[in-house]
Amino acid sequence: MHSTKFKSLRRLAAVTTTSLCAVALAASAASAEKKYDGVKVDIMTFTGPQIAEPLQRRAPEFKALTGAEINVVTVPFSDLYTKLLTDFATGTNSIDAAVLAPQWMVDYVEPGYLEDLTDKVAADKDLKTDDIAGFFREFSQQYNGRTYLLTLDGDFHMVYYRSDILEAEGLSPPETWGDYLSIAKTLHGKDMNGDGEADYGSCISKKRNAQAYWTILSIAGGYLQTQGTKQGAFFDAKDMSPLVNNEAFGAALDVYTESTNYGPPDEINLDVGDTRGLFTAGRCALTIDWGDIGTLAIDPDNSNVVDKVGAVMLPGSRDVLDRETGKLVACDADRCPHAVNGVNRAPFAAFGGWSGGINASADQKVKDAAYDFFSYMSQPAQSNSDVTIGKTGFNPYRLSQFGDLSLWVEAGMSEKAAKNYLGAIGASLDSPNMMLDLRIPKNQNYQQVVLDTAIARLLAGEIDKAATMEAIEEGWNELNEDLGADEQLRLYKATLGQ
Repeated sequence: MHSTKFKSLRRLAAVTTTSLCAVALAASAASAEKKYDGVKVDIMTFTGPQIAEPLQRRAPEFKALTGAEINVVTVPFSDLYTKLLTDFATGTNSIDAAVLAPQWMVDYVEPGYLEDLTDKVAADKDLKTDDIAGFFREFSQQYNGRTYLLTLDGDFHMVYYRSDILEAEGLSPPETWGDYLSIAKTLHGKDMNGDGEADYGSCISKKRNAQAYWTILSIAGGYLQTQGTKQGAFFDAKDMSPLVNNEAFGAALDVYTESTNYGPPDEINLDVGDTRGLFTAGRCALTIDWGDIGTLAIDPDNSNVVDKVGAVMLPGSRDVLDRETGKLVACDADRCPHAVNGVNRAPFAAFGGWSGGINASADQKVKDAAYDFFSYMSQPAQSNSDVTIGKTGFNPYRLSQFGDLSLWVEAGMSEKAAKNYLGAIGASLDSPNMMLDLRIPKNQNYQQVVLDTAIARLLAGEIDKAATMEAIEEGWNELNEDLGADEQLRLYKATLGQ
């Protein structure tokens, strides 16, 4: 009996000792992990829920791991560039970090507002930088060979279509913008979701001061850029003259305005969230959008088009710009070396993908915490899930995310839909005629102010096509002159790799 008692006591002592050791180890681990106790990081991005949602959702996880408090500050998209730049430039520095557009990087790097992350990224094995697709690793993260941003999202425009409706009507996905309009016209007014109401051939976000100006550029790219990515589509790289007052850009404006005839009656006032909602409700045959539609469409709680959606690289044109004459000319082997079936296509890296940058003037401990948070968000363990969730606004950017169909099947896509969606993304990324977004100083003024204003006035009927092109050309030339045309040309060519 004594022996049994002693054995019991020994077992109790062993268990107690083991438990105490476990508690001690756990306490030690918790202490080691929470290296940012008391550190608060204010991160600014645009009012979502896209982009802000995953930051807000992951923040408590990161705090549990590290002790850092992540405070996400949101502002309207139209204000983000200016508010952030003003905060840094005035020395207010109330914002420690931001999730912003890579194309704005030059305006933050040149004055020294963004922290150089090159060494941190090189030492960060968990980030798995080699898994980030080369285009996003270079365009979305780097400036002049140095890394200033961390990629959280991969962005370029594609066309989405109702695969079931096109198949039923004997229609193929559009190869040209003429095809796009023809399909939209044919299907406009048909009931596509079975509610007894007429639906729309095309749904495109065209609201002013939103993100609509990228759409006209997506349409124009196939008319303007033919010789590959290095040629560029915004300016003539010989003299920085804008490529916006010619027959090719005029043709793109014709497509843009005609598509309004086949859209919702208030299309010019719809933001991208509105058109996404219409498409996933089954009310649109076609739309132009980033990768979000692919994941939003598989949400069984909010989508009426699960497994009824196809994706395709942006359509193009059989007629393209002759830069010497400003006229439209037919594609041939010399003018359009990358054309397929006589169609020149230029998939557009619109925006480029939301990325995280850090205020160089922030406290060092805050900068370290901000970096670790962005790295945590971008690491495969988190991002491989987030890119499959429509509400995040995060689209795939890692090679593993393109190659592993199981990620998408587990998220609710059929294998066929996943192959189609990822195939369209892959075809766009692999295109030698990928069109880069504008990344020269004050690019926001060129696009979000001058271009957006002129397009909005055209849609509102305030000016005609000729006046629209003249307004954009005049506004861009004025910006070139104010900022120094020679320097802008040098920087423009550098962004194209010329």
